Amino acid sequence: MEKIEVHKWKEDLPEFRAKTAAFYAGELDKGVYKGFSGYYGSYAQRGGQASMLRLRFPAGRVPQQKLDFVADVIQRYGVKRVHFTTCQTIQLHDLGMDAVCGIMEEALNAGIVTMGGGGDYPRNVMCSPLSGMEAGEYFDVLPWAEAAGDYLMHFIKAEKMPRKLKVGFSNSPRNVTHATYRDLGFAARPDGNFDVYSAGGLGNRPMMGVLVGEKVPPEEILYYIKSMWLTFRAYGNYENRGKARTRYMQESLGGAEAYQAVFHEKLKEVYAAGEDLTLYLEPKAAEKQGDGVQASGPRVIPQKQPGLYTVAWHPLGGQPAPEELCALSRALGEMPGTELRLSPDETAYLVNLTGTEARRVLELTSNGANTPFEASVSCIGGSICQVGVRDSQKLLAACVAAVRQAGLPENALPQIHISGCPSSCGTHQTGALGFRGGVKQVDGKPRPAFNLFLNGCERQGEERLGRELGPILEEEIPGFLLELGRTVAESGLDFAAWTAAHPGGVEEAAAKYLA
Repeated sequence: MEKIEVHKWKEDLPEFRAKTAAFYAGELDKGVYKGFSGYYGSYAQRGGQASMLRLRFPAGRVPQQKLDFVADVIQRYGVKRVHFTTCQTIQLHDLGMDAVCGIMEEALNAGIVTMGGGGDYPRNVMCSPLSGMEAGEYFDVLPWAEAAGDYLMHFIKAEKMPRKLKVGFSNSPRNVTHATYRDLGFAARPDGNFDVYSAGGLGNRPMMGVLVGEKVPPEEILYYIKSMWLTFRAYGNYENRGKARTRYMQESLGGAEAYQAVFHEKLKEVYAAGEDLTLYLEPKAAEKQGDGVQASGPRVIPQKQPGLYTVAWHPLGGQPAPEELCALSRALGEMPGTELRLSPDETAYLVNLTGTEARRVLELTSNGANTPFEASVSCIGGSICQVGVRDSQKLLAACVAAVRQAGLPENALPQIHISGCPSSCGTHQTGALGFRGGVKQVDGKPRPAFNLFLNGCERQGEERLGRELGPILEEEIPGFLLELGRTVAESGLDFAAWTAAHPGGVEEAAAKYLA
């Protein structure tokens, strides 16, 4: 399999610049522009006066040279808003026309592709962020995820693609990439192979994935990717945009077993075609050694490589201060072998650190989340996103401020997930507590609100979607969380233990807010 040379994507840039100029000049409708610009990984923000650009980082890896690039354009273009996304990309916001066009072209020079970052294309391939260094993992899935990302770029201009095609790899039952309920997911097994799941996803009409492959050798994953495409071409509803996602095939074909059968038909066709899609990857030996200095703390994770550490950094709302990200890039440049890994919960992991380096990185990243609740997940929100209903970032900031002021114990509340609309970009359907932007009728009038979801779980073997309880007024959500947190704190238990002991406890606390 040949990798597409990055420079080939440059052929499409003149058209983007021309149509972007027309949009900013008021000569192109925002709906038409949105349909065009998604291919380039860019969308106009709400109000049409600025743009977002999504930088793809396959498997969530941001090697030093690519992090240096991000820091450089932040400084040169004066970027004021950065967002780590739940698809393990970095979004740059509030960009003018010259900035979005310039950064897009310069990104290609740095080996960073933005094409396919939006629209009807394969999205950034996801991977367990600590793959290759996490104690207890089944095996390192990162090389296979990166190879899948390279292969999927061949489908960026393929015909009859689903509205999104999200592919994820997990290295353990923690399943942080939701591999068992993605459009296509590869879940590692203890025997060094994958179980493969298909036609799952969050958002409208969420579905768990269908098991379409067991004990699949990693070398054969590309056969399953091509089969996914052929299955959608044959059976997907690409004429109805609202149902142009792989998960709708489960329903239209009559259930999971029927979907499994047609997928296997296409898989047989792919193998019979004779195209060699087998991967031949050489394992890479670890080179870095520890320095004998120990590091510890709530955000320090010892790696399975002796003497090396990872530091977790979760900027509030997944939005790092640009100057802090730039300072971190400069520091990592003096630490050979280190890199940044993005996580689906908007956490960044700084990996392959010696004890001395870990202590330094802890200092540089101290202005972030310090509790599970502060590490909550939020999409960019309706103040930026054109399709957003509510400002999820504003809600999260208000909740964090209220909890900090109240001085609740750090484990009294869980990590929550907030989406500004039903699209579930904040993965509200899979959190212990989730909120989705909407409205609530009060005295016959619509008021800003978020619907509460309860008891979602991503862990493999325990997967479940959160149960929707109903809307709570946006202004009352901080008070609801404070009341809930105080109740948990008074019990002397952490949130997980309290909910296990009181299965209806959250609903009881929420009842008056839902009324």
